[in-house]
Amino acid sequence: MGNECIVAPDVPLVSVVIPCLNEQDTIEACVIAALEGIADAGIAGEVIVADNASEDDSAELARAAGARVVTERRRGYGSAYLAGFAAARGKYIIMGDADLTYDFGEIPNFVRELDDGADLVMGDRMDNIQPGAMPWLHQHVGNPILSGFLNVLYRTGVRDAHCGMRAIRRSKLEVLDLRTPGMEFASEMVIRAAKRGLDIRQFPIDYQRRGGESKLNTWSDGWRHLRFLLVHSPNHLFLVPGLVMSVFGAVLMLISAVHVSLIGRVWGIHAEIAGMLLVVVGIQVLSLGLCAHAYGMYFMGEHDAWFERMRARYRLEHGLALGGGVALVGIVVAAAIAVQWISHGFGALAEERLAILAAALIIVGIQIFFSSFLLSILGLRRLTPRSPPPGSVVDDRTMG
Repeated sequence: MGNECIVAPDVPLVSVVIPCLNEQDTIEACVIAALEGIADAGIAGEVIVADNASEDDSAELARAAGARVVTERRRGYGSAYLAGFAAARGKYIIMGDADLTYDFGEIPNFVRELDDGADLVMGDRMDNIQPGAMPWLHQHVGNPILSGFLNVLYRTGVRDAHCGMRAIRRSKLEVLDLRTPGMEFASEMVIRAAKRGLDIRQFPIDYQRRGGESKLNTWSDGWRHLRFLLVHSPNHLFLVPGLVMSVFGAVLMLISAVHVSLIGRVWGIHAEIAGMLLVVVGIQVLSLGLCAHAYGMYFMGEHDAWFERMRARYRLEHGLALGGGVALVGIVVAAAIAVQWISHGFGALAEERLAILAAALIIVGIQIFFSSFLLSILGLRRLTPRSPPPGSVVDDRTMG
């Protein structure tokens, strides 16, 4: 049927969106393959190339092959896709790279899953990678580790979280509220879909040797993905480590204070100082975690049921009372030490343990007091709808 496809005048069923940056060697073949995949399936569709300000003839070749071209001047994998999504008219959006690594003949399979009720459909390349198509380090180390870590944090069940061929219902884009401009966009889509409880499915696809030069950087892009996973999970980044440090530090201080023999020795003042350090740092990390939860919900559009329950139950005044109470106990202990010092004629003191306890209580109380104010300040502002990103130009000219 050539590279002609059935194009509905109003809303096509499928929009194939292809990001492109200097892919003149392969973009024409990709567009033709996508159009043929749509036509062979007998469905109404369109192909949109999100050109990321290419410096070669990619845009002209894509347009000549039959694609609508969207020019996004801000560089970045995510930026290109966001521009392509904004121009897409289809009920379903199918994503694929412009380097010939994916088989657009899979389009009907993605459509079938979406028709069956899926919200996000992921390709799984891991068992069908052609020799030389993916570097050994990516195939056997990077991708499995990052995908596995993502599943530990977010329980997505996705085996190949960084597969570039995937499909999504266009109606779910507003729910996901995707924002990331770089390569982390692939992880953001999966993470937000999991957090929103969308129906995520996957099936095996082939991964072929790419044409042209790869844009990936193994270490920097890998770190960006890992960083993104952690930043979007304040429980694992802040709350769990903070809680562990706080509890362990408090236990260490208690053991030191009551002179309990442990592991064949009595723990002294140095153990108490170490415990104090862990408690202070742990409470600070917990405070940062709560602020991260608040920022994610108020400014990033996150849905956090746990934080919502906590926010409904506890107010600023609760935090101020708790922080003030803890600090007051520390001040009372410090005052008792001062009174004893005065009563001994300002002579030598041997209340190091009480002094450490007092300092810990005062510091923790101050941390809780002012962190409560910061949480309240973050809560003053709610997420406002974003205007369309600047710099996007849509060219609706189609040349057959």
